[in-house]
Amino acid sequence: MDKQELGAFLRSRRERLRPQDVGLPAGPRRRTPGLRREEVAVLAHISTEYYVRLEQGRAPRPSAEVLAGIAGALRLTDTESDHLHVLAGTAPARVHLHRRDVRPSILALLERLPQTAAFVISTAFEVLAWNDLAAALMEDFAPLAPRDRNLARRAFLGPQRADAPLYGISDAAEFRHHVVMQLRTTLARYPTDPEVTGLVDELRAASPDFARLWERHDVQAAHVLTKTFRHPVVGEVTVDCDTLTLPDRDQHLVLYTAPPGSPGAEALALLNVLGVEAGDYKR
Repeated sequence: MDKQELGAFLRSRRERLRPQDVGLPAGPRRRTPGLRREEVAVLAHISTEYYVRLEQGRAPRPSAEVLAGIAGALRLTDTESDHLHVLAGTAPARVHLHRRDVRPSILALLERLPQTAAFVISTAFEVLAWNDLAAALMEDFAPLAPRDRNLARRAFLGPQRADAPLYGISDAAEFRHHVVMQLRTTLARYPTDPEVTGLVDELRAASPDFARLWERHDVQAAHVLTKTFRHPVVGEVTVDCDTLTLPDRDQHLVLYTAPPGSPGAEALALLNVLGVEAGDYKR
């Protein structure tokens, strides 16, 4: 049970709600945003004293029933509710290291996908494997040190060009927010993994933007269906985005495709011919 993180998460979810969101009268103007602690306690059918102690990191581990009541009171989504259980220690937590080895069948699949930029990332955003079209669209990861293949570091600490930040993607701000949310759930699953804890500490210390987003305690990511890359060689490349979860290793297979005959498909076809050299964003 991570008492401090649990308390911070509960406070962040309570402060985002308005009384009318949970069927309570707004009443007179409030000094602080969100619900009062006693209101959450009433909605969750627990004592105010116990809920206050939970937020202050002083309470013993709550039962699954209590957590379910709190999740309902705070209108948590399924993802947020799962995160709440992980923080409270009522869900199995992975205390070992996250996996970086990619299944041979997935490695073979990367090379067999036609007209598809595909790569595999770990739960800590390390690019573990990729095909040539992904390298042409983004950058050639082969000569990079493993730590420099981390998309979280690239998003918050990497070299950013004013005309093409973060590989020129159109949703750079949304992607950074997604990174923070994913890393928060990753840290809850791997609280003793030095690579995960070190990455989060590094980003919090070095990036004010990351630190600001981290304090929001968000864990619900919006699904991205399309993305536009502003490529230095072929111009704008609009692709469909699909992410497939590889649950046995807690990894994700990311696929960028474009409908046949679309400008995006033509751009991908050209990048396929140009090869990985086209993805050099450091020129």
